[in-house]
Amino acid sequence: MRSRQYGPDLTPPWKRTSGNHRPAPEVPAEPELVVEEVTTGFCGAVVRCEKTAQGFTVTLEDRFGKHRVFPMEPRGFLLEGKAVTLVRPRAVAPPAPEAPRRTASGSVAVPGARARVARAGRIYVEGRHDAELVEKVWGDDLRIEGVVVEYLEGVDDLQAVVEAFGPTPEARLGVLVDHLVPGSKESRIAAEVTGENVLVVGHPYIDVWEAVKPSALGIGAWPRVPRGQDWKTGVCRALGWPENTGAAWKRILGSVRDYRDLEPGLLGPVERLIDHVTVGGPAGGPDGR
Repeated sequence: MRSRQYGPDLTPPWKRTSGNHRPAPEVPAEPELVVEEVTTGFCGAVVRCEKTAQGFTVTLEDRFGKHRVFPMEPRGFLLEGKAVTLVRPRAVAPPAPEAPRRTASGSVAVPGARARVARAGRIYVEGRHDAELVEKVWGDDLRIEGVVVEYLEGVDDLQAVVEAFGPTPEARLGVLVDHLVPGSKESRIAAEVTGENVLVVGHPYIDVWEAVKPSALGIGAWPRVPRGQDWKTGVCRALGWPENTGAAWKRILGSVRDYRDLEPGLLGPVERLIDHVTVGGPAGGPDGR
């Protein structure tokens, strides 16, 4: 009978690293990973990895709930029948804290906050487009503060509006006027009604359209429209837009994402008005609104 000849290396094939055998791939010993220990044939899911004086060990749990601890040696385990080297899983960095969400005006948003009962104070805004722009950018802030914004058709009747409102320290009135420049009719009317409890401010633009930065619309600058020509219509013509000012305004308003798309000449006055009507004014007007 012919005797079987054995070589000097009795290491199992999957543990050899010399010759034609390449080093086994490294696999992180993540929890629940199922492997088989090559020497004992013990098969189980990874429970934990630990560092000891002798090196790293891995604890496996078989289907009967039995635990066994093995050293994490090179080519020491089988994964789906192939030799692997278990390595310590990389530490997972804790998620970075989320930056506080901001409203369109740049204020810190209050998650889940409900609109408060309306204050006695009010803000009147001249021009429908102006009011829509204020609502889009400052709407969240105004609801949190309980400030109601009302539409003002024009400043000619501003004196009567102020008298009818009857401003007091607990019910302040703020007014945003279109194209408020020194020496204008608007500035004279504003001076007549301005007082401790009434603040009238305005922006310097021909129309509130100009308060939107040209970059938000992808244009280099707002066109110069000759005197005597309707400004909005002239803008549409110069930009090659259909001469439909309503559609043009929707396009402009839709391009505004937040306060960064607006010029400082509008941002400052609106912030002043909000501060004016919210200082010292309790929630709830005399009419219960």
